[in-house]
Amino acid sequence: MFSESKFTVIAGAGPTGLTLARQLTRHGVPFRIVEKSPHPFEGSRGKGLQPRTLEILDDLGLLDRFQEAGGDYPPMLAHLPGGGTHEFRLDEQHAPTPSVPYPNMLMVPQWRTSELLADGVPVEFGVGVGDFTQNSDGVQVTLDTGEIVDARYLVGADGGRSTIRKILGIPFEGETHEEERMIIADVLLTGLERGHWHVWPELSLTLCPLPGTDRHQLTAPPSTTSLEDLVAAADPAITLTEIGWRSEYRANMRMASRFRDGHVFLAGDAAHVHSPAGGQGLNTGVQDAYNLGWKIATGDSALLDTYEEERLPVAAAVLGITTHLHQRHVDGAADALRRDDPALRQLSLDYRGTTLAAEHRPAPGTVRAGDRAPDGPGRIFDLLRGPHPTVLAFHWPSALPDFGVPSHNATAASTTYDVTGPTLLLIRPDNYIGCATHDPADITTYLERITR
Repeated sequence: MFSESKFTVIAGAGPTGLTLARQLTRHGVPFRIVEKSPHPFEGSRGKGLQPRTLEILDDLGLLDRFQEAGGDYPPMLAHLPGGGTHEFRLDEQHAPTPSVPYPNMLMVPQWRTSELLADGVPVEFGVGVGDFTQNSDGVQVTLDTGEIVDARYLVGADGGRSTIRKILGIPFEGETHEEERMIIADVLLTGLERGHWHVWPELSLTLCPLPGTDRHQLTAPPSTTSLEDLVAAADPAITLTEIGWRSEYRANMRMASRFRDGHVFLAGDAAHVHSPAGGQGLNTGVQDAYNLGWKIATGDSALLDTYEEERLPVAAAVLGITTHLHQRHVDGAADALRRDDPALRQLSLDYRGTTLAAEHRPAPGTVRAGDRAPDGPGRIFDLLRGPHPTVLAFHWPSALPDFGVPSHNATAASTTYDVTGPTLLLIRPDNYIGCATHDPADITTYLERITR
């Protein structure tokens, strides 16, 4: 159904680049994924996977492995001056529903996320992009090994300091607050129970147990005091026995002014960097890749234009949320650690009103073209799993036409999809509703548009 495969170079083997590699593999698109670092990422950094990301992992057939490797977010335990404690949660645990089977964040250290995504993906470590030039047919990429590669597309998933973005000269607009810094480290320790995410507000120190490991993630402001002494000052019963991966974060909230330049695309941190508040950065990058992968597979330039059209506004909105949460923390708001805004789960992000959102119904319900396709009775996600578009039919009075793609009777999910009469929904390969109609001809036209 997709066009003849074209070679793609992916720069960067973090979660964004690896998700894109998996998408291209599903669609039969040949690629090379290069990573400038000589080895996989070793730290816990982005440790929270949002519900929408879990749905993507489900679609990729990886969710079980991630659930085995991770765990629920533990309750927070604030250690107060004078010896008291206060237990609370970032967000309450939510019960699964027919439309949202994975309603809660899953904690998985970033190194483990990358490891699971990279399983079977031929990453070339110690190889970066040194330069590239574009022509009418694609991109000539010069690797820093001296090798020259002729590719159809180049995707910069190479982080906030993206070489690809800098070569393109795309502005990275926003702010960096040099004075707002934080140490993040993965540590081994003794003398602290692992059932809570421990916080010492007076010291701005946190120790979070990392599921599936024997380590904690430590965060603390930069100080002339050693981390060992800082932890001992918080509680003399706790002893740091090893400091592994360590990094210094600075408040950096920026976004590229565009995500496409000819045959070159930006995704993940190369396109937008966020405060870690709210756990949005890694998740937004994964969704960038999921949006871009199937469009690269079509090789259609007009469809590829919709990547920026759809993802740039989403990145801007997410950046606004995370910046707001970051500022509340800086201001010392009493509830600064709360993460109960439903938008953070990324289930409500939509592409309504964009080029690929074809809503033909005169009276649509609450679920419309451009929205995420929810799960529902009959396990809709099982019907959608795979790299293909899917037609869902509701209350259809006769045999379904042969659209050339999987088509299913989904009437059992009518309430979830807020459908009351004969209706057809075309679900895109990234499991967003592309076309909603009462007329089969609209589905045929839409399929011709996205599979040409």
